[in-house]
Amino acid sequence: MLEKISWLGHSSVKIGGDKIIYIDPWKLKDGEKADIILVSHSHGDHLSLEDIKKISKEDTVIITTPDCVSQLSGDVRAVKPGDEVTVSGITIEVVAAYNKDKAFHPKANNWIGFVVTVGGKRIYYCGDTDFIPEMDNIKADIVIAPVGGTYTMTAEEAAEAVNFIKPEVAIPIHYDDIVGSIEDAKKFKELCKVPVEIKPAV
Repeated sequence: MLEKISWLGHSSVKIGGDKIIYIDPWKLKDGEKADIILVSHSHGDHLSLEDIKKISKEDTVIITTPDCVSQLSGDVRAVKPGDEVTVSGITIEVVAAYNKDKAFHPKANNWIGFVVTVGGKRIYYCGDTDFIPEMDNIKADIVIAPVGGTYTMTAEEAAEAVNFIKPEVAIPIHYDDIVGSIEDAKKFKELCKVPVEIKPAV
């Protein structure tokens, strides 16, 4: 499953396979069409209308927060933390994502992360978040975690979250553009007690 997950830079991820899933597509180089697009919140580096348009087709399903819905068209479905939806046989659990002591991503906004089950593996995309109490209930085989700090967890905090969740493997994102660097990804790998794959941006 790991080889089907591509990091597209910053917080943008693509999951390949029978269905093509993008999460927070932004600054895309590859325009492969999406079956499902997941958008975690309305900040411009996560809700990129230009990129969503580039990869949308007639039957693409977009799952996102209510504050994003009015800016999008097509089969757009609003969700909140605690929701679960199934699209084309793929289960998507919607989980909380927020900052505890920073103002960038307030809990009250109900912005989100996702646990997507693909090929029997539970893939947790944390979203723009700190290490929050709701992670107590996350069960995941693969964790895709932001490590760049400032707006999200630092490398140290992300490693702490991953060590708590205990997935099979973790992938660092949200660095090397806007905030963070490859050094954050390396620090994350060093501190994690599970295998970490630092993926090149494609």
